[in-house]
Amino acid sequence: MRTRFAPSPTGPLHLGHAYSALLAHDMARAAGGRFLLRIEDIDTTRSRPEWERQILDDLDWLGATPDEPPLRQSDRIGAYERALDTLWRRELIYPCTCTRRDIAAAASAPQEGAPPIGPDGLAYPGTCRDCLPAGYGAKPRPQGAALRLNMRRALALTGAVTFIETGESPEGLTGARTTSPDTFQAEIGDVVLSRRDFTGSYHLSVVLDDAAQRITLVPRGCDLFSATPIHVLLQCLLDLPTPTYHHHRLIRDEAGKRLAKRDDARAIATYRADGATPGDIRAMVGLAAHPGLLRFPNIPG
Repeated sequence: MRTRFAPSPTGPLHLGHAYSALLAHDMARAAGGRFLLRIEDIDTTRSRPEWERQILDDLDWLGATPDEPPLRQSDRIGAYERALDTLWRRELIYPCTCTRRDIAAAASAPQEGAPPIGPDGLAYPGTCRDCLPAGYGAKPRPQGAALRLNMRRALALTGAVTFIETGESPEGLTGARTTSPDTFQAEIGDVVLSRRDFTGSYHLSVVLDDAAQRITLVPRGCDLFSATPIHVLLQCLLDLPTPTYHHHRLIRDEAGKRLAKRDDARAIATYRADGATPGDIRAMVGLAAHPGLLRFPNIPG
């Protein structure tokens, strides 16, 4: 088993990060596997070296030291470029000039029912989808353009996609989860795979990086469950392995609001400065003090 923790170095780790990192670490240890770290610093406008150093220091203090050197997204732009070139040649992506306002205006046009909300917000209505002639993939991929996945063409190749869930789906179900082409088109739409201001997107990078690190189990927050079918679809299109997924609960404040990086009062560094121990952090997030004694009955291995 190979698990991972993948924070962005844009602020301090808080209790929610600690829970996700410790859970991934404990799962790997319980199965005799390896726990890895990925620094998701593709957004260079907000990522800072000092936050990465704090992440590494906090993980060491928590007792969740990665088993291999971290993988940094900023070192992987070439891999994202190659994947985009592959999808472009197959005419599975296309440039899009629509703004958020354009998409909102199209979504609010008279129609039956409310506009669908997907993992990235309003589902894209396909305005730019058919603007290029057949054979456009033989030309160079445009630079500095937003690129969307042509969901209709992609699904014609893959059909329904399936992954194994061992954690907390919205319905509380585990096991094989299948997403049909109709659901993809009605509820997700043509997602962005590369943005104007930097190469790649979360959907593309997470798929390529998990494959590069040979991750077999992806523990992550249940807020990302709706994005998982997109990732499995991309794995199918790019001939990459599909790991098992374990979506876990989110750590929330007293009002039930999900913690964010601006919640400095719940930053790990703040608890450390106030004299907390790693065991105290485990107790706060509801994890056992002795990870070697844990058992995860739904997890392979």
